[in-house]
Amino acid sequence: MDKDNQLEIIQRLRESFTRFTKAEWRQKSFNGLNRSELRILFCIMANTDDGNPKIKVSDISKKLLVTTPTVTQLIKKLMADGLVKRTVDPDDRRSVGIELTPKGEQITKAADEQFNQHLGGLIEHLGEENSLMLAELLGKAYNYYNEKDKTSINRRS
Repeated sequence: MDKDNQLEIIQRLRESFTRFTKAEWRQKSFNGLNRSELRILFCIMANTDDGNPKIKVSDISKKLLVTTPTVTQLIKKLMADGLVKRTVDPDDRRSVGIELTPKGEQITKAADEQFNQHLGGLIEHLGEENSLMLAELLGKAYNYYNEKDKTSINRRS
């Protein structure tokens, strides 16, 4: 690839990434919940779908790739809103699980349905083949940056 083509592609990628970060869907809340709170609820729901009604804060933090204190603060707000509750393991009082309340389950399912409708609309807009290609390319882009990040961390150590 010649230098001019590469610079043109770099510019197009920059513009696309900039537009994407400013896209309206990123800013939207659902039922007064922000994206971070919804991600927590989705994580708990996915854990429940796997047959585990309770999940530990540390497990949520690992799955979402965020710090435990960040998850703890979000859980506190979700508890205040009546969407999740803490439960203590009777066999190990130190072990605390987080689970959805009925209200939390209802809101999470409704948010999930809305998110799926939006993605369904995107699939209709792009077509099945382009949608699969987009998913594959986004996965490759994520892996590239994830590996690059690990490499730069190892160099700093």
